[in-house]
Amino acid sequence: MQANDKPTWIWYPGDFEIWLGNIFNNRRTERGAMFPPFWKQDSHYVTVEFSKTFTLDHEETITIATEGQYNFAIDGKLQFPAKEYTIPAGKHKINIKVWNQATPPALFIDGKTIKTDATWLATYEDKLWIDENGVAHGSGIYVPAASWHFNVIDTPPSSFHLEREELRPVCATIPDGFPSGVLYDFGRETFGYLKVNGLKGTVRVYYGESREEALDRDHCETLDVLSCCVGDGFAVAGSKAFRFVYIEKENGANYDEVLMDYEYAPFDIQHSGSFHCSDDEINRIWDVAAYTMDLTTREFFMDGIKRDRWTWSGDAIQSYLMNYYLRFDAECVKRTIRQLRGKDPVTAHVNTIMDYTFYWFKSIHDYYEYTGDVAFVREMWPRMVTLMGYVESRLNGQGMAEGQPDDWIFVDWVDFPMHKRGTLCFEQILLMKAMETMAICAELVAAADPTATTPDALASGYRVKAETLRNKIKQTFWSDELKAYYHAIEDGTLNRQITKFPNMFAILYGLADEEERRDIMQGVMLNPDVPAITTPYMRFYELETLLVDGRHEQVLKEIRDYWGGMLREGATSFWEKYVPSESGAEHLAMYGRPYGKSLCHAWGASPVYLLGKYYLGVRPTKSGYEEFEVRPNLGDLEWIAGDVPTPNGMIHVEMNRHEIKVRATEGRGTLYYGDQQLTIEAGRETVMQI
Repeated sequence: MQANDKPTWIWYPGDFEIWLGNIFNNRRTERGAMFPPFWKQDSHYVTVEFSKTFTLDHEETITIATEGQYNFAIDGKLQFPAKEYTIPAGKHKINIKVWNQATPPALFIDGKTIKTDATWLATYEDKLWIDENGVAHGSGIYVPAASWHFNVIDTPPSSFHLEREELRPVCATIPDGFPSGVLYDFGRETFGYLKVNGLKGTVRVYYGESREEALDRDHCETLDVLSCCVGDGFAVAGSKAFRFVYIEKENGANYDEVLMDYEYAPFDIQHSGSFHCSDDEINRIWDVAAYTMDLTTREFFMDGIKRDRWTWSGDAIQSYLMNYYLRFDAECVKRTIRQLRGKDPVTAHVNTIMDYTFYWFKSIHDYYEYTGDVAFVREMWPRMVTLMGYVESRLNGQGMAEGQPDDWIFVDWVDFPMHKRGTLCFEQILLMKAMETMAICAELVAAADPTATTPDALASGYRVKAETLRNKIKQTFWSDELKAYYHAIEDGTLNRQITKFPNMFAILYGLADEEERRDIMQGVMLNPDVPAITTPYMRFYELETLLVDGRHEQVLKEIRDYWGGMLREGATSFWEKYVPSESGAEHLAMYGRPYGKSLCHAWGASPVYLLGKYYLGVRPTKSGYEEFEVRPNLGDLEWIAGDVPTPNGMIHVEMNRHEIKVRATEGRGTLYYGDQQLTIEAGRETVMQI
């Protein structure tokens, strides 16, 4: 790996993400009380040693900055503490130990040729080092360059914060029956820091994603009590999700105005996805889905901006896929994957949820397919191995995944009776895919380092395990009579319930052959007697299954009914769950609480992914869009047009009833329509008459 032209802050891989993730996941509150996550939270290594060997033609003066206390050694000789050092000409080895209990030890060195970058080595004092080629030297770990462009010496990583923009409410009213307060409406769901300018005295603040919540002082889930005796602006310390804010004065309190600092993760609009079509409702759905994704894309991909404000692996894998068709923020994907995985030893499933562990594996291969970044696969490989070791240590006697007392088996929130105990077919399909992912990633790691024999051997082993499990799933759960996969084995007895969950994943994850796929579509996915899915979470996979089967017109109708239904209920971002038969305040309730539902939830944004991948029809066929395909489909639309971001460029697609146009700035693609196909060359417009 070549050194960077500019120095950057470096740290032990994953430590910054783990540290920041702990701050991120502990911001959740309920009625003013902090609400920490209920899974193990790791910490950064407090002492990290950084090292590199240089050969200098001339002496060189370097400037050092660290986050934490440090010592500095040249060729093993400890130096007197200073900010600048002069390194004599010749070959020298530099070692710097940084200690920091509060934030991850980080290092920044700037000189003419000596600069901190991705070629440095690091260890947390386990005496194990690994160089940039992944070769062990006693052992340790290779330090990748710090992300987020931390390349300013006086701006250390721990000072990172998202961008802010001041916003004003669109209206303020005194609601009937609330004479001592004012209700502020910011026009749509938003996220940030409330500001009360000129506050004197004490006010009570009630936040609401809905008007009803903000005005329900007894059940409102997010609130503050603010006191100040100065006339300057008073900003609330913690960020909140809200559209409405009800502020109630106490004992003659007063203030001048209410504003907010909208907090957001910046993105490059020139490197962002887009979608437009002949249907204004579909356009509005795409826009709101994109806004939902932007609200939930923060330091990491979170679930809901009001609740939980946590990183969840099952939610995140969908966010990653939507992101590839919207902002292509690869760094946020890597940060979230690192944060979710944490450190060894593994003592529980990711988020304590067995299915979320399996999604975590697949997310790494998805990332590689869209970015071509094999270095990240190599970085995560050791932790993939130890996590899979944990999974395999808990398989039952038949080699299948079965929930243990300390596991959460999630699958989905369901409105019908469904047991989540025993050996679920759904979980086995996800495990099969995780093992296939292990085999693929092992091959990638082995190809990147031909001298390493272990990954290559593991690849063969995981392929055998995946194929063995594939056969067991078919033998155990497939019904020749019903042409579907049964639900589970419970206490040694087959639970013959038929649900969409294992059956649609059998199609999406390649378990079902072509004949089984046709049977599942007719007998399960299109069968009105099979219980309906009511969460956007699993509607993501349900609609993708229908699109894989070529049902583009049907899916557009489903999108109009489901996501359009939320818009007709007044949604300005998409919800955690939507049940069309509910009405009024019923739409706000969940978890037995009147306002428990998140009205801005990442898994509600799936139209961004579905419209980009299956209507614009763009997907990589070789990692990182080195090669790609475009299979556009109008469904019942008259025309579509849009952009799909790639690692270093864009693919633009236009289609109407007469022709298709494609322009790509990188890669080599193939345009397909019916029996026709054309080669897409980067930098040239490809036109197909239809």
